[in-house]
Amino acid sequence: MAKEFGDGLDKAVQKAFTRPAPKTAGPQMRYLVKQLKGTKAVAQLLGVSQRQVERYVAGTAKKPRADLAARLEREVKKRWQPQIRAKAREKAPSTGGIVIDTRARMGYTAPIGSTDQDRIRHLTVALPPRYAARLFDAQEAGASDARLKEIAAEALKEVYFQDGGRRAGSLEEVRFTDVEHLEFEL
Repeated sequence: MAKEFGDGLDKAVQKAFTRPAPKTAGPQMRYLVKQLKGTKAVAQLLGVSQRQVERYVAGTAKKPRADLAARLEREVKKRWQPQIRAKAREKAPSTGGIVIDTRARMGYTAPIGSTDQDRIRHLTVALPPRYAARLFDAQEAGASDARLKEIAAEALKEVYFQDGGRRAGSLEEVRFTDVEHLEFEL
């Protein structure tokens, strides 16, 4: 499980973009050079020579290696439309919250045969705005994926398993493991 939760939150925010990010190497390099104010900084960021960055900017180099193309795309998307990204992050905690769609092993210690026993479940659940705020705040603070998973498990415990306090009141901890699919929607 690399960075499923952090990447999932980033993808949800990227859906709010009003324009698509550059798709080819030349425009991506030019964008990064403009953002980082120089080819030297871009070269250090991507782990290539300054001359190679200049070749992409000038258009003499066109097709980067697969690993460089992936790093380039990731760095551009990380910096693309920062104001729209900030607005999307502000809006989720203050309005409708965030929707999590996941297929994972979830449940808690329960008698065998109980409906809340630990098993693979596919859930699409709208999490309250306070959990959206906690997830985004933790991500901004550099929290690990394990911490983001704990916050999501806490939210699922309250919303899905306890149904907002109407059932399973003594439930203490929800297990959230073996993630097969994870997607967030603002």
